[in-house]
Amino acid sequence: MVRSVRVVKRLIDVAGSLLGLAITLPLFPLIAAAVYLDSPGPILIRQKRAGELGSGSGDGGDGDEPSKPQFREFSMFKIRSMRPDAEELSGPVLASENDPRITRVGRFLRRTHIDELPQFLNVLAGDMSLVGPRPERPELAEQLAMAIPYFEERMRDVKPGITGLAQVTLGYSGKPPPGSELLSFAGDLTNPFQIEGAEDAVADHMRMKLLYDLAYGGAMEDLRTFVPLELSILVRTPLVMLLARGT
Repeated sequence: MVRSVRVVKRLIDVAGSLLGLAITLPLFPLIAAAVYLDSPGPILIRQKRAGELGSGSGDGGDGDEPSKPQFREFSMFKIRSMRPDAEELSGPVLASENDPRITRVGRFLRRTHIDELPQFLNVLAGDMSLVGPRPERPELAEQLAMAIPYFEERMRDVKPGITGLAQVTLGYSGKPPPGSELLSFAGDLTNPFQIEGAEDAVADHMRMKLLYDLAYGGAMEDLRTFVPLELSILVRTPLVMLLARGT
C-alpha cells in the first residue's frame, strides 16, 4: 500500500468510526435489552480474529516449502448473536446461513449487520479498517490458507474491515446473487476437481470472496483507484444493511 493511500484511509477510518459511534450509541441500550431478553448472557463479546499478514509470512526460503501464514491476531468486539454455549462442543467453526446456534434476535442483528457496530472501537484502535476483507478466526484462516491458493494474500498489508467489496457484492455465504456477472464464471471457480458431493462447499464460497478481496487490495496501490472504490463501498453499505443482504 502506498503512503498516500495509507494516510487517506486512516483519516477516513477515524472520521467514519467516530461518526458511526455518535449515530449508533443511542441504539445500544435497546439492542442490549433485546439480546438479553431473547437469550440471557453477555451482550458484548470479544473474539480472536486474524488481522494483517505478517511480513514474509507464507514465503519459503532457499527452496523450502511455504511456511504457515502468520496473521496478526487481535480481539474483535461484537454484539452476541448466538447462544452463550454455541461453541462449547464444536469449537470455532464458520457460521452458516441458517445456523441453529443463532438466536432469533441474533438472526436479525446479523442480517442487518447491527452486531458489528462495536467494531467501530476496533477501527479507532487501529486493529481494523472501515473497509477491508472480513477477519476470520485464526484457526479457520490458517486452514483456509492451506486449502485455497493465495487465500492469505487477501490480508497482506491490508487491515480487515467492517464492510468490504465482497460484503456488499455477494450473498451471505459468498454465493453470487441473481444477476451477478460472476455467475457466468461460477462453473470454473467452484468444485474445480469435480468431486461428487462437494457442491456448495465452504471453500468455493470463500474462493468467490477471495476474488473481490484481491481486487480491493489491488485498488489500494493507487490513490486514484482507491478513493472512488472506498467511497462507493461506504455508500453501498447502508443500503445492504437496510435490505438485510450481504455477509
